[in-house]
This record gives sequence, C-alpha cells and structure tokens, in this order.
Amino acid sequence: MKPSERLAELGINLPPVAAPVAAYVPAKVIGTQVWTSGQLPFLDGRLGLTGRVGGTGQTTAEMAAGQARICALNALAAAADVAGGVDHIGRILKLVVFVASEPGFTAQPTVANGASELMGEIFGEAGAHVRSAVGVASLPLDAPVEVELVCELA
Repeated sequence: MKPSERLAELGINLPPVAAPVAAYVPAKVIGTQVWTSGQLPFLDGRLGLTGRVGGTGQTTAEMAAGQARICALNALAAAADVAGGVDHIGRILKLVVFVASEPGFTAQPTVANGASELMGEIFGEAGAHVRSAVGVASLPLDAPVEVELVCELA
C-alpha cells in the first residue's frame, strides 16, 4: 500500500510545511535521501504544549509522545514536499527526538515512541528505523519535543 493510501486509511492529512523560524530550510534532498530540519509540534500554526517534560505539574511522557507524533507528521510533510510527494518516500532511515526534560526525567524513549509508532503505522516494515532519543534542557519556542527525520527516496 502506498503511503498516501495508508494516510487516507488512517484519516491523517499531511499538514502544510511549517515555515522556518530562523535561517534554514525545512528539508533537503541529498542524493537518494531526504533530511529534515528539526520540526516542532506545530498544529494549525501554534504549539499545543510548552515547557519541559517530567516533574510535578509538568507535561507527562504520554502527553509528550503525542507531541512527538505531531512533530513526526510535520517532518514527514517537509520531507514529502521536497521529495515530490509522500509516495516518493520509500523508507524511514532515522529519527532523532529531542525532549525538553526536567532534571531526573529518563523516559525519553517513551516520548520518542510517539514519532516512531507513527512511521510504522504509515510505512509498515519500511517505517522501521534507527533512532536517538535525547534529553535536553530546553528547545526553541519552549517546545517540549523536536523531531528530525532522515528517509530514503523510493
């Protein structure tokens, strides 16, 4: 099944590519690969959550996993834009998930699963990828999560 067909089956529409917030491009084709810049969890042009993950009264790992899913969808939109459409993406190679973490928070892999599981839902076996889940002190615009994507063209 083509990625576009799977997205339709899942009821997911690729969002418009988020405008860069600084001096960079959202995605770039390099040989047979597409690399994206870090994508924030923008939904309809704004962040749904801000702040660090973990700690009392903060964003939970589960909430942040949902934000990672939004980031991954934004990254896929950026990749599809330069690839000529989502059906030109053959497989997902790597995800890097940055999690703005409170001191002592160690569930970054749980947060990253929000992005990873989405790739599996859309691409099946071709969505299996290598990944890094990294805890950081803060992210741009006080976002809780940021995702980078590397994929291979079909």
